[in-house]
Order: sequence, then C-alpha cells, then structure tokens
Amino acid sequence: MSGLSRLLKSFNSHRLQEMIPFKYEAMAENIFRFYRGTCHLFYATLNKAKKAIPASPAVWICGDLHLENFGSYKADNKLVYFDLNDFDEAILAPAIWEVIRLVTSIFIAFDTLEIDPNQATNMAALFLKVYATTLCVGKAISIEPRTAKGIVCQFLEGAERGTYSEVLEKRTEKRRSRVVLSLKNERHLKLQKTLKKELKAHISDWIRNSSDGPYNYEVRDVVFRLAGTGSIGVKRYLFLLKSTNTKGRYLVVDMKQSFSSSLKPYIPIKQPKWKTQGERITTIQHRMQNMSASLLSTTVFKGESYVIQELQPEKDTINFKLIKNQYRDIYQVISDMAVLTASAQLRSSGMNGSATADELKFFGRKKGWRKVVLNYAQSYATGIKNDYRQFMKDYKNGVFS
Repeated sequence: MSGLSRLLKSFNSHRLQEMIPFKYEAMAENIFRFYRGTCHLFYATLNKAKKAIPASPAVWICGDLHLENFGSYKADNKLVYFDLNDFDEAILAPAIWEVIRLVTSIFIAFDTLEIDPNQATNMAALFLKVYATTLCVGKAISIEPRTAKGIVCQFLEGAERGTYSEVLEKRTEKRRSRVVLSLKNERHLKLQKTLKKELKAHISDWIRNSSDGPYNYEVRDVVFRLAGTGSIGVKRYLFLLKSTNTKGRYLVVDMKQSFSSSLKPYIPIKQPKWKTQGERITTIQHRMQNMSASLLSTTVFKGESYVIQELQPEKDTINFKLIKNQYRDIYQVISDMAVLTASAQLRSSGMNGSATADELKFFGRKKGWRKVVLNYAQSYATGIKNDYRQFMKDYKNGVFS
C-alpha cells in the first residue's frame, strides 16, 4: 500500500466504512473529483510550503473553495442567490489560503475539461485581479437575478423559475396513495426500521421546538442520502415533510453530520470555542453569505452534531462542461466568483478575530502575492497528477476494496 493510500484510509477511518467505497469510486471518475475529495491533502501540502506563501490577513473562509462550491440556492427570504455554498471546512484562516484553493481548482478543472491551458492561466489571473479589486473597494456585493449579468443571470433566472414540484418529482414517488421518498433514486438508501423511527421522532421534535424549523409540517418519510464527493461517508439523511394545513405541499430537508474542519491541524490562529461543529459551520455560513439558505439550523442526534437545511435543486451549480467553448461566459462566471469570494471575506470582517475591512483593502492593494498564488496553484495542479495516478493504481489493485 502506498503512503498516499494510507493517508486517505486514515482520514476516512472515522466515517461510515460501508459508504467509503462510494467515495473512492467518485474520486476515481477524474482528477477534479479526486481534488474535491482530498481537501485534507491539499492543506497538508500547503502547510509545508507556508514559509514561501506571503502573509495575509486572518479571515473567515469556507475552506474548501473550488468551482463547484458556488451555486444557486433559495434563502429564507424566498429569493434566489448565487454564492459560496459549502461551509463544512469553514474556519478562521489566512485569506490567501482560500484563494489558492480556488485558483488551483481552475487549473485542475480546465485540464479535466480539456480547455486550453492558456485560457486556464488567463482565468486564474482574472480571478486574482477581480478578487483584489473587490477587496480594495471594501464593499461586499451580492448576486441575485436583478444584479447578475450574462450567463449567471440566465442561470439564476432559470433557478428562480424552477418549482419545488421538480425537486419532489426527482425525489419522491407514490406508494399506496402516499407520497414517500423514492428508493429508486440511486442516491437514496433504505434505513433500518429502529433508526428510521428515531430520526422521524427527532425531526418532529426539531419542528416543534426550533425557531428555525418550518411551522405546520409533519415528518412523512426519511432515507439515507449519498451526495457530494468529500462528504461521502458522513451520516446524511433526507426527510420528507408534509404541510398540515395546505393540501399537497411538501418540503425536503437535508440533515448532514458535522466533523471538525480538516484545516484545523494547520491553523495556528486561535479559534472561537464552538458548542458543536454544526454551530461552527452555520455561524460562519451566516457571516459569509449575504442571505443564508432556507431552514439553516443545527441539531444534535445521538450525541453527534448535524446541520439542517432545505434541500436545494440538484442542478444548482454552473456546468462548465456546457460552456467550455464560450470564453465570454467563462469570463463572467470566474469574475463573479472572485467578487463573491472577496465579498464573503469583507462581509464577515472584524468578527471574532477576523481582519477589518481596512486591513483587507490594504492587502488587496499589494501585488506581489498574486504571482506567488498563480505559481503555487500551477505547481500543485501539475503535482496532483502524480497523486491521482498513484490513487488509480491502488484503486484498480483493490487497495480500497
């Protein structure tokens, strides 16, 4: 067994072992999915090189920022936004670490999609320029249908027009005249009866007693849910809720287990004392997003921390494969992602040890760090190919079986 495989197995050892093969299968699909599933390896490597990385202000970061961790979602105010949307790894860390993670994802994703390497370099440089410029302005910006431009506007208008019936159509079926979560969906897995009963009782209690829960709803069904790449292996459940006062109205709610951020071993910055990991995730999400996702909440089930939120439509991220030959569209998306990254840091500035807006503006005016980020991202994108080849060799040899 290679050293890489030992590291992967060790990191995933505290997760559901019967689900981990699905994670390795997803990571084997292509090098970008491998990158998405190995956030911990990325930061272990970055930590070793940190002396060569310019200093940057401490800010709240989502931690695992890449091209597919931006997307559309319905907020509590019922409006649709385009923003950062994954905060499992969120932590107080150097601002530049978040930027390096994203820029590296541009090189890896573009290589996976067989987009011209020069275009990848141009888009990475664009991201850095727009990110720095937004910091210099010092004002957080949000993107929703009325303010979006180009393909992002079209994307959000499509998400806004989408109905909840589309979610229900993909996720549910009728069984004996009752609407239930469909086990024909390959991402839905049947639960053991006792656990299912306990989960239904737990969410019923959350609905009754949490200020974040939906009023006048009851639990009708629950299944285990497989989703994402890096998060495969965590305990994750999907609940179907039915309105008790409006006929035919349903909600689908996701409940996901929370672990400590994989960046924590490498961050010397003092962190707040969170009651639970779920509190860490949702608090930082509230700070960084302009408006938070619908029903965002936390709970503790059987001594383990979870994050709850309303399920978003599956097609909530920009599909770069569809626009790989549309330079202007890619330009707009990358530019918007840079604006949102800087805006999230500005929006959460001055909170619990994070840098102030003035400190971020000062950092944005510096120019030397951009070249360092570009060079490091290109180097990592090249080096990860060796890791991916080793992973695929071990995968095909049954090391992860």
